[in-house]
Amino acid sequence: MPLFDTVLVANRGEIAVRILRACREMGIRTVAVHSEADAQAPHVLVADEAVLIGPAPSAESYLRIDRILEAAAATGAQAIHPGYGFLAERAPFAEAVEGAGLVFLGPTAETIRAMGDKTEARRRMQAAEVPIVPGMVDPLADAAAAVEAAEGLGYPVLLKAAAGGGGKGMRVVEDPEALPRAFDAAAREAEAAFGDGSVYLERYLGRPRHIEIQILGDMHGRVVHLGERECSIQRRHQKLVEEAPSAVLTPEERAAMGAAAVRAAEAVDYRGAGTVEFLYQDGEFFFLEMNTRLQVEHPVTELVTGLDLVQWQLRVAAGEPLPFTQDDVTLTGHSIECRVTAEDAFHGFLPSTGRIDRLEVPTGPGVRWDGGIDEGFDVGLHYDPLLGKLIVHADTREAAIDRLARALDELVIRGVETSIPVHRRIVRHEAFRSGDLSIRFLEEYPEVLEPEGEAGADPAVAAVAAALLEHGYRERRAAPRVGQASDSGMSRWRASGWPWNRAG
Repeated sequence: MPLFDTVLVANRGEIAVRILRACREMGIRTVAVHSEADAQAPHVLVADEAVLIGPAPSAESYLRIDRILEAAAATGAQAIHPGYGFLAERAPFAEAVEGAGLVFLGPTAETIRAMGDKTEARRRMQAAEVPIVPGMVDPLADAAAAVEAAEGLGYPVLLKAAAGGGGKGMRVVEDPEALPRAFDAAAREAEAAFGDGSVYLERYLGRPRHIEIQILGDMHGRVVHLGERECSIQRRHQKLVEEAPSAVLTPEERAAMGAAAVRAAEAVDYRGAGTVEFLYQDGEFFFLEMNTRLQVEHPVTELVTGLDLVQWQLRVAAGEPLPFTQDDVTLTGHSIECRVTAEDAFHGFLPSTGRIDRLEVPTGPGVRWDGGIDEGFDVGLHYDPLLGKLIVHADTREAAIDRLARALDELVIRGVETSIPVHRRIVRHEAFRSGDLSIRFLEEYPEVLEPEGEAGADPAVAAVAAALLEHGYRERRAAPRVGQASDSGMSRWRASGWPWNRAG
């Protein structure tokens, strides 16, 4: 029996498609909301019902709490899933949903508020005996206070926004003379990004890895962790490649980090799916932050645990207790994910816009594509550039890398520039294959981001390869596809005649 009759998804793109499909498997009716720009987007076509909530700018559509609640009331939705981004970690949204008599598919507003304030989160983690990076637990009053605090910590130091993450309001400072100017810049950026210019200081780690723990909590006091994800390859604190498990953690370190993550979740009465992020260096780990939502990289955890995190969010929100304990959680094989974005990675990751005129998605054992685009879809500048995620699973890390390299070679997205070429270089790089990772990966190996013409590519070879790809594409397009179905067993075409399977 369905846990809810109808669920509204207050998001767009690949995560909306992912949630809608999880609901469909559970027999739950779904509602999508969309802007004018997304009227024919894949998530709109997958849902049972769709509601227009405003113009293209997110401030006039996907961030309008009032219009989302109106859509829920008009369609009889009983619960709202926020996805990630947009309103997912906004405590006022969770409060408004519950105030309207609906179920918010995430943690409580109090939990979101507690972990959204980074200094408050550090205080709570200290109290829960979760290791934190040496530094402050209170915001700095001014630049002079920053200079004084840095003298106690020792340089280099890291200025961080108290109200948010994602690299906004963050500055590395190497010496005292640069600190006042960096403080002012970080405070301005934090104010612009989060509406709160508070910043604090912590010790700067030279070459850490970014490792996070997936946690899952129910409403009955049980919290378990589902192992770790390695997310060290990133650009300006935005993740590019994620994998599970980490290539470096020992079983003892995994157990210790997982136990710390559970303590962190218990300290804020966490319910649902969430992530506790750590920095790891030289056998030590330190709390970084907690994301009170589903993460973009959740599929790698799903593939190594066999658990559907979206469905468990729904079950937990409906009051079901977790039927398994920590001892029941096992990790099988290795999974890696690439975030495919509409960006020119060889030229500063400049955003790319245009119409998707070709989409060829790889298939085969252990290959998964979570996408939010289809052929004919217009990619604009209003939203995040994430087009989709290519995820693989295999018995070993080496086999997973080989499978991912093959799948990346087969993935074709034309009409916009994408990050696919850089992903191909990363997964074939010796340092990546050896597992020698840190959050400085792209700084240490700048050749990964060199424009293709400057990276030793032979123009004649490239021209021949392009011609062969074009020929192969035309042959595939000409081949009959009668009766072809998606990996989920669902038809490519809806009754309305709109193609949606290729969205992932």
